[in-house]
Amino acid sequence: MLTDVKIRALKPRANIYRVADANGLCLEVRPSGSKLWRYRYRYAGKASMLPLGEYPTISLAEARAGRDKARALVKGGGNPADAVRVARAAKLESASNTFAAIATELLAKRTKEGMGAGSVARDMRMIEKDLVGISHLPVTEITAPVLLAALRKLEQRGVLETAHRARGFAGRVFRYAIATGRAERDPSADLRGALVQPQTKHFASITDPARIGELLRATEAYKGSPVTIAALKLAPLVFVRPGELRKARWVDLNLDAAEWRYIASKTNTPHLVPLAKQAVVVLRDLQSLTGRSEFVFPGIRSLRRPMSENTVNSALRYMGFDSETMCGHGFRAMARTVLDEVLQFRPDYIEHQLAHAVRDPNGRAYNRTAHLPERRKMMQAWADYLDSLRVGAKVIQLERQSA
Repeated sequence: MLTDVKIRALKPRANIYRVADANGLCLEVRPSGSKLWRYRYRYAGKASMLPLGEYPTISLAEARAGRDKARALVKGGGNPADAVRVARAAKLESASNTFAAIATELLAKRTKEGMGAGSVARDMRMIEKDLVGISHLPVTEITAPVLLAALRKLEQRGVLETAHRARGFAGRVFRYAIATGRAERDPSADLRGALVQPQTKHFASITDPARIGELLRATEAYKGSPVTIAALKLAPLVFVRPGELRKARWVDLNLDAAEWRYIASKTNTPHLVPLAKQAVVVLRDLQSLTGRSEFVFPGIRSLRRPMSENTVNSALRYMGFDSETMCGHGFRAMARTVLDEVLQFRPDYIEHQLAHAVRDPNGRAYNRTAHLPERRKMMQAWADYLDSLRVGAKVIQLERQSA
């Protein structure tokens, strides 16, 4: 029988040779010097050999235990080689059915369907970082408590909104796994109410007409770069999301038609912004400066990149509007509030123009041209109203707009 001392003394030869232990176990020594455990047995009248691993990774005691397990299988009428193939196939299937594998497959599918680059990066972060605690697990082994434990780690980091988004993302992955026959239920559904609710913090915004006038006059007096000034002037006129404004591309603008068409970042759907006369003037003046760039508002250091996400906020701070008073995102709340409460436009017109997901009575999303004539009138009325505030004129409240 073999011992560790005997095994270590075995030297490689020009050809493979084997040294027997007992009951079919042997050690195969190769010319390279590697030593592999083998179990020799007969099944259905034919000689067979089962690999048991490499020495010393698999010790002598472990090799003998593996032999005994395979030997018992042979005595029971089974074939150890078949058992190994089944186990290997199960392992491969398990690896392809992990949360990360299915999530990545779903992400690839949604990318082909037109999912935005920002959303792709966000979901990939979910897989690789936020839900790393379950990424390696087969979806069938992820229970509600297991998922909750992963989400609790996000809560402990204080990123409560991320925890809720991660739960929603996990739910989409589980539902896809169910649809493709790799899971039977969605454990995220059992976690409703289990996570700490984040405190809703609204973006700082100026909605009082008199203060809006102060902000517009401060913008007129601002001595920053022409690109930043143009962004400050255009932000209240179009009230799009800050990222959409700073990443605006000339190719998406039709100044002759007074339209800006792009894919809304939040809903990943086509959006159309009718441009008021004042907005067209700002853009035509800016085109002579940045028209050679892909971006309407290029960065300071390179025309190939959009302006920094902090540019507008930094300008607001310089003008004396602190972070509790006004921010780049606040132009949306400003427009939403005043268009509704002061100019009294229909809320659905406003929601369409904010690129929110507005649906018809049958649950279908409206297309980008929904209520377009009315929205054009609203955007021009809004621009004219802002002009009146900037010069300090008395504003007469309009009658509520009809359909």
